[in-house]
Amino acid sequence: MTMTDPVSDYLTRVRNAIQAKHKKVDIPASGLKLALTKVLLDQQFIAGFKQMSDTHQGTIRIQLRYTDGKPAILGLRRVSTPGLRRYVGMDDIPRVLGGLGVAILSTPKGLMTDKEARHARIGGELLCEIW
Repeated sequence: MTMTDPVSDYLTRVRNAIQAKHKKVDIPASGLKLALTKVLLDQQFIAGFKQMSDTHQGTIRIQLRYTDGKPAILGLRRVSTPGLRRYVGMDDIPRVLGGLGVAILSTPKGLMTDKEARHARIGGELLCEIW
């Protein structure tokens, strides 16, 4: 089965697992999804992850993070889609909820948060926003 938008699928699986109050969620692995998972771990939106090679493609098992029964991820939004790509320069990188959230960009130097991209003075494709 071909997938048109793997990032939207990733975000939807995480969003659905949080709404169902699951402790973990399994996602088919890819390089982009693994990099996105590492950014979420660095920003402390998830508790951890494990890469499993149970199938040809592999699976990423994400441990969701909850504090006092409330999820660390309150919202996810896909910004750039396959039908409408959104690229931003370093001066146009948005601040999510006044800096409380994180925008994730795909740059020539890999996936970065909005703060890292501003510090590196680099723009890229604005993949998603998480708060």
